[in-house]
Amino acid sequence: MKQENYIPRLMGQTAHDIATWLPIVSVTGPRQSGKSTLVRKIFEGYSYVNLEDAQVRAMANVDPVGFLAAHPAPLIVDEVQLVPELFPQIQAVSDEIGREGNYVLSGSQNFLLLKRISESLAGRVGIVRLLPLSFFEVHAVRKISYEQFLFRGGYPRLYNVKIPERVFYDSYVSTYIERDVADYLDVRNISAFRRFLSLCAQNVGSLLNVTRLASDVGIAQDTVRSWLSILESSYIVFRLQPYFTNLRKRITKTPKLYFYDTGLLCYLLGIDSQEQMITSPYYGAIFENFVVEEAAKRYLNSGREPRLFFYRDDSKVEVDLVDATNACSIELLEIKSSQTFRSEFGRHLVRVGDALNIPAKRRIVVSRASGSFSAKDFYAVNIEDWLLRKDKSRS
Repeated sequence: MKQENYIPRLMGQTAHDIATWLPIVSVTGPRQSGKSTLVRKIFEGYSYVNLEDAQVRAMANVDPVGFLAAHPAPLIVDEVQLVPELFPQIQAVSDEIGREGNYVLSGSQNFLLLKRISESLAGRVGIVRLLPLSFFEVHAVRKISYEQFLFRGGYPRLYNVKIPERVFYDSYVSTYIERDVADYLDVRNISAFRRFLSLCAQNVGSLLNVTRLASDVGIAQDTVRSWLSILESSYIVFRLQPYFTNLRKRITKTPKLYFYDTGLLCYLLGIDSQEQMITSPYYGAIFENFVVEEAAKRYLNSGREPRLFFYRDDSKVEVDLVDATNACSIELLEIKSSQTFRSEFGRHLVRVGDALNIPAKRRIVVSRASGSFSAKDFYAVNIEDWLLRKDKSRS
């Protein structure tokens, strides 16, 4: 990759800091989110081995003790989950060295990597999750609009080379299924899994209905749960849980489903251009997904675990996003794709905000309407102002 094409990652400082506190850093995230590029740039003084190289992998498998002796710390081990025998030896060597920042481990098959870490490295490793690029990261280098970003998505290769979105995502989905998922599926289920992916996209932002998904795909409900677990472990989708309170209201217990990347979401919805996206009946759901995913990236990039929820009670009063990451300053967000501001956008924010004692400055309508301003009992914030933290009116 050419140096001038590299888009700096906010996660870099977090990973660097963890290496000063703990002996091992693990970088997880979806395939092609830029993990290898990040660790090689942030940890430039480290040696590097990639276990996808068959010859290197064979050496590590045959003699893990000798392999680490031949590749002393500090060391980056890429695709480390491919050689499970290395994990206990990494633990032993790291304990013997007795300092911080010995090893940086990365891999794309996260369900395997995290299992190996929990088995051998618990208490010694700091885990960071590198998602696809955020709009904030891309906009700092390439002055694209948020709608361009919505359609294209945040996978770094889309910005490093001039590759058409459909070509990239055709390859991405095929590679993902062939390399990361096939071992966990009966071969006969590959086509069903592709249908399942598409149906997940069509239900984005909706309450997760396992029964209906199972019926539509023609699989068992337990299979749906298993496949959702695979998608979550691969950082393709995530479940947004309902926010529970002490109010005397019956709150829904069903989560909502979102994707970590709107470019992949648009591809799975069969959207072929930015113009198609804007006129698509799914645009409101895509826009909502965008705000929720960007909120998650904002915290993960700073090394914090996001605590994001939605609110929905038995009266069907609903708030799209409850940001409880800062427990003492909970924010409520209503997300609207409309370019026309309407005061009724905030009616549920006011009801829920009053009930939860959340002040007006932390009740926010995020929309495509121009400008950011104070409305009655809440704030209206333009999407670009929210994405780029330009709104100073609430500080």
